[in-house]
Amino acid sequence: MSKQEIIERILSDANAQAEAIVAEANAKAAELLSAAEDYAKRESAETEAECKAYQQDLFEKRAAAARLEGAKIALSEKRSLLDYVYAQALSRLKSLPKEDMLSLYAMLLEKYAETGDVVHFAQGFPYVAEVTDLPVFAAKGLSVSSVPANVDGGMLLVGVKADKDLSFSALIAQDKEAHLSSLATEIF
Repeated sequence: MSKQEIIERILSDANAQAEAIVAEANAKAAELLSAAEDYAKRESAETEAECKAYQQDLFEKRAAAARLEGAKIALSEKRSLLDYVYAQALSRLKSLPKEDMLSLYAMLLEKYAETGDVVHFAQGFPYVAEVTDLPVFAAKGLSVSSVPANVDGGMLLVGVKADKDLSFSALIAQDKEAHLSSLATEIF
């Protein structure tokens, strides 16, 4: 073999070996690229799923907060309406006609007054004389205080055993406590 043939044979073997190395490197690169693409797809799918779950969770929380806020506003408006109803009741109670007012006072004195109580009428009450002429007034030995009560209609009963607040605002508050839920059910 000649020198030239040996060189060509070495070059040929080197080229074959280089092509084998390049082919192996290309195969390894393709394998790594395929694995990287698969990994990227899995990571992308997982991240997308996490984002969708986070989005859904965020949406549900905000929707729940919005529903809660709406319920608070509705409850506040209902409460305002009920307060308005009782304010109107107080206003109508204070503007009862004379006969109805005397009947109310007679009923309150009959039910709550104890023998010997001192009656403090609301300041400016126009029917003091008429109430003191009621049969219950004499029957229970009640007396009228010279000092009017600082209440918004109604009266205070001051007794030996106990004092009683029969002001219209106290009566309305008592009724509100007893009947608010049934009134709310009826209205709403």
